[in-house]
Amino acid sequence: MLKAILVVIFLLLISLFLIQVFQGKLILSNAIFKVGKFELRYYSIFILTGIALSYYLARKRAKKEQIVVDQLDELIFYAVIFGIVGARLFYVIFNLRYYTKNPIEIFMVWHGGLAIQGAVLFAIVTCVVYARYRKGVSFTTFQVLDLGAAYLPLGQAIGRWGNFFNYEAFGGPTNLPWKMYVPLRFRPVGYLQYEYFHPTFLYESIWDLLIFFLLTRYMSKNRKNFGEVFALYLCFYSLGRICIERLRLDSLYLGNLRSAQLFSAIMIAVGFVLFVQRRGDLN
Repeated sequence: MLKAILVVIFLLLISLFLIQVFQGKLILSNAIFKVGKFELRYYSIFILTGIALSYYLARKRAKKEQIVVDQLDELIFYAVIFGIVGARLFYVIFNLRYYTKNPIEIFMVWHGGLAIQGAVLFAIVTCVVYARYRKGVSFTTFQVLDLGAAYLPLGQAIGRWGNFFNYEAFGGPTNLPWKMYVPLRFRPVGYLQYEYFHPTFLYESIWDLLIFFLLTRYMSKNRKNFGEVFALYLCFYSLGRICIERLRLDSLYLGNLRSAQLFSAIMIAVGFVLFVQRRGDLN
């Protein structure tokens, strides 16, 4: 009973905090503290928290599936490293005009510029390579991809709150009841006259959280073969990204196409074919 009361109080306080921020009565700082040139940002804390919690839950599940956790730890280390590389590489590729003029900025990740789809793609490749070529591995490629796909959305949901404190990843102007106030210095050129915008970071956080609950339940109750959860992740996450991306003002483009939507459409097709194949494979 006491725990339930504390949870309710916590949720009420969070709600009041969000209302104050969304109405513009409270302006956020993106740094927890600064010492000289060093600063600890909320963005980093949310990203690390998301990774840590996803890792903790995935590790518990791995033990149930008889996976050697030391191997899983090694794989996650590589996946995180190459995921960061992929996230930065994707962002740089789709902003080549800027980075060819400012090549030193490519390495200044702390200035911003990470594409989550690049991180996911490179993490997937890392899992495939590790599972196939690591000697004595205790899991199959699709088994570990399922594990990552089930718990990654939770990390993504938490990580999106780093965008909240940075006043980034928001959508176009809106007058909806849940509109979010964005300070003038964070508004894109051409939108300086608007004050309230779609909190698209929140949309994606909620969507990722729903995917997390759906896929973890599916993995425990309905999965017949390894690979099904991974396939569903490709479909569900990408579907949400296509819908949310059309609202955003900071999209990366490939010609006239939003790169995130194009990549998501490909992933949906891959995920659908893979799910049909894995679900139908009863051997």
